[in-house]
Amino acid sequence: MNQRGTLLLTRDDVIQLLNLDECIAAVENAFKLHGAGQLAPPGILSVHASDGGFHIKAALLPLARSYFAAKINGNFFHNAQRFNLPNIQGLIVLCDATHGYPLSVIDSIEITILRTGAATAVAAKHLARPDSRVATICGCGNQGRIQLRALTRVLRLERVFALDVDRERSRQFAEQQSKELGVGITPTFDLTDAVSRSDVCITCTPARESFLKREQLPRGLFIAAVGADSPDKQELEPEILGSSKVVTDILDQCAEIGELNHALRRGVVRRQDVYAELGEIVAGQKRGRTSSDEIIVFDSTGTALQDVAAASIVYEKALRMGRGTAIDFAA
Repeated sequence: MNQRGTLLLTRDDVIQLLNLDECIAAVENAFKLHGAGQLAPPGILSVHASDGGFHIKAALLPLARSYFAAKINGNFFHNAQRFNLPNIQGLIVLCDATHGYPLSVIDSIEITILRTGAATAVAAKHLARPDSRVATICGCGNQGRIQLRALTRVLRLERVFALDVDRERSRQFAEQQSKELGVGITPTFDLTDAVSRSDVCITCTPARESFLKREQLPRGLFIAAVGADSPDKQELEPEILGSSKVVTDILDQCAEIGELNHALRRGVVRRQDVYAELGEIVAGQKRGRTSSDEIIVFDSTGTALQDVAAASIVYEKALRMGRGTAIDFAA
């Protein structure tokens, strides 16, 4: 295959080329490099649109080859119902960061799903109690499935509670995922009861009002707040961040579009109260969990570091396996 062409890779190509385990390893390495101060800060631009919006996220990642990636994602959470389209869709442009040549244009859906779950796995590895056995998953869509699969890579889960506003979807989630993962999964609609019995709670919904409250949280809980990736989205009561150890993926980004944004606006947290970025913990700059009783919140807004880490794997494997279509845009 002509490596001087720009390689076009579809969603099916990504499914065939990227698995969760290698994505977790790549994302952990990207966070480690960032935490060690070896990477330029990733960038983000948000543009609102009717019933949704767009994110443009970009980052550099020096590996054996130096890569740059920019992802353009549309987030329209009525798509599935109104147009039979994915709620989140877009493209990743991967470039050689040495001379700028566009190496690949890649469908973003699977990369976004996998790299988001991968970040939760990395965070849980460093921040959840090692003996965590029970998890609650809030949101039983594609992201909920990947979140649970990712958790099972780093924790020996024995029981899971599955919650969704669509009761049938939570039932189907429990049935399908219990068969796939060999873990007992119970669909439930009592969030307080589920969380009170959990070691880990994952929120991955498009909610625009907080539904997880401080008084619901047991001691020692690890929370991965995944859903809030724009200023109008929120899953956690701000007081949760005010009374917990807070770890962000990228501090500046979370302060603008994550759960941290709401806590800052409410005045229950200051930027200097945030304990760490995840990369600092992965790189050993700061300790992770220091007590079995502390509640830790991982504010996961999704970073371009994760995108470029995953996209580079897809591109390199595509070259080796001869997948994709090469186009010379300059011809």
